[in-house]
Amino acid sequence: MLRSLYTASSGMKTQQFHLDTIANNLANVNTTGFKKNMVNFQDLLYQQLRIPTEQKPTGIDVGTGVRVAATLTNFLQGILEETGNPLDMAIEGTGFFKIQLPDGQIGYTRNGSFRLDAEGYLVNSDGYRVLDEGDSEIELGENIREVIIDENGQITVIDDEGDYNEVAILGLTRFANPGGLEKKGSSIFLPTPASGEPQDGTAGEEGFGLIRQNFLESSNVQVVEEMVKMITAQRVYEINSKMIQTSDEILGITNNLRR
Repeated sequence: MLRSLYTASSGMKTQQFHLDTIANNLANVNTTGFKKNMVNFQDLLYQQLRIPTEQKPTGIDVGTGVRVAATLTNFLQGILEETGNPLDMAIEGTGFFKIQLPDGQIGYTRNGSFRLDAEGYLVNSDGYRVLDEGDSEIELGENIREVIIDENGQITVIDDEGDYNEVAILGLTRFANPGGLEKKGSSIFLPTPASGEPQDGTAGEEGFGLIRQNFLESSNVQVVEEMVKMITAQRVYEINSKMIQTSDEILGITNNLRR
């Protein structure tokens, strides 16, 4: 009877983790460039009470519960929403923008909500500078009348005198296994041995998406889908709690047996 208690408790723990993941997805439903997480479960070791033999081709075994095997990031393309801001950019297809982090590392993001800092550099919402195809910071300069960014990432600025200046080409990066990237927060990812080495390129090249100026990529979280998952997780959690109650009642009956 104790086995059922521990088995059911493992189910409650995993469903609590599942609910935590769903809550984070729903909390980021309006986060630009956010990619939702999914939980994979795996059954635990089985206790073999009888091993199959030639005489008895079927054995007897009983499971000991469930555990969280992995959390997977779904990199499905989010909807592109027009903002009208010329420094907002979205990647239509595969790729990540490159960001220079304060510790010297290069971060990767799908959040193309960029701005200019006081020195005229292109930065993200946290003030981290955006990098071009050669991993150099992108300086747009001052006295800018207009910024033009084509689908291949070529950035051209028009100054107050009407002169056109090609400033830089946005750098994009892709990974063999983007699901292996480490989530740093602020919609920034870091490479790991599981993700593979960064493969740098530019928009429009084979295997890379296109840049869409004046657009941002919305979160790929589907509220209805997450709500259905939440209801399912809640019911599974409830069923496991009832299993613990039932096991406890049976133990109580056993303890109260009289000759």
